Amino acid sequence: MTKPVVYVTREVFPEALELLRRAGEVRVWEGEGPPPYETLARETEEATGLFCLLTDRVDAGLLACATKLRVAAVMAVGHNNIDVAAATAQGVYVGNTPGVLTETTADLAMALLLARARRIPEAQAFARAGRWRTWSPMELLGTDVHGATLGIVGMGRIGEAVARRARGFGMRVVYHSRTRKAAGEQELGVEWAGSLGAVLEGSDFVSLHVPLTGETRGMIGEGELRRMRRTAALVNTSRGEVVDQAALRRALREGWIAGAALDVTDPEPMTPDDPLLGMANVVVLPHVGSATRATRLRMAMMTAQNIVDVLEGRAPAHCVNAQVVPKARG
Repeated sequence: MTKPVVYVTREVFPEALELLRRAGEVRVWEGEGPPPYETLARETEEATGLFCLLTDRVDAGLLACATKLRVAAVMAVGHNNIDVAAATAQGVYVGNTPGVLTETTADLAMALLLARARRIPEAQAFARAGRWRTWSPMELLGTDVHGATLGIVGMGRIGEAVARRARGFGMRVVYHSRTRKAAGEQELGVEWAGSLGAVLEGSDFVSLHVPLTGETRGMIGEGELRRMRRTAALVNTSRGEVVDQAALRRALREGWIAGAALDVTDPEPMTPDDPLLGMANVVVLPHVGSATRATRLRMAMMTAQNIVDVLEGRAPAHCVNAQVVPKARG
């Protein structure tokens, strides 16, 4: 009996590929970057399962032609690269990897906050350039983290994990989220700010932890940046499109805020000539929030299992569109 085809858009852990091979014929794109859209569309036409990344655009046009496709699983929590409504209409499950990267991403958010506060990239460049000739009482002065106020925008799993870390550093934590988390306030010792504006105006550091939706796209723009303290820093480990990057450049250039620390940008990858890369008060990382071996392996295995579940006649364990009426097996 012919096995169903599973198309994988990038080389991933062998353990995940082996799991997929138990249930289907696995075809892997071997290029260094993501497959071109035309290649992705062509390969998906033959596939029953799709293992994709955030860099792969799975839109309505592609899904309409993928008549055999029954599941598209993304190796990420966010799934804004997939047109979920179109997938649901086509009877295609959409799987993701919630929960698995929470602690790892929270670690990085705190690392970015600390790096910006204590000017770690600047200090390293200073030492490597041979400029460290003596101890100086006025050199590379940073900002205290202990005793500072951290404003968290989006108190989901990652936001809560960042709050726990911040409390360990002796920070006061305020937050704004779509829904108030009264139980979490008591458990985590955090304060409800009441509005996004209150978080921006009252925080020394603002950390973003919201999904990318129509509501959150561009939610931090010129007006919001102007409401932040001139001594404050913005930390973003959510999605680059949540921040108006042109407004952020201007805010940093004109001193509306003191600095920024970004794991995500718009676009990704950032162009080498982007002014943010040349600013000493900005830390930029290439979207490595979940980049530990243990976490990425768990993400790959969860993505593969989501596909195997569907190929074996079950709904994926981690499903974005549980309301889908799945295609018949065959």
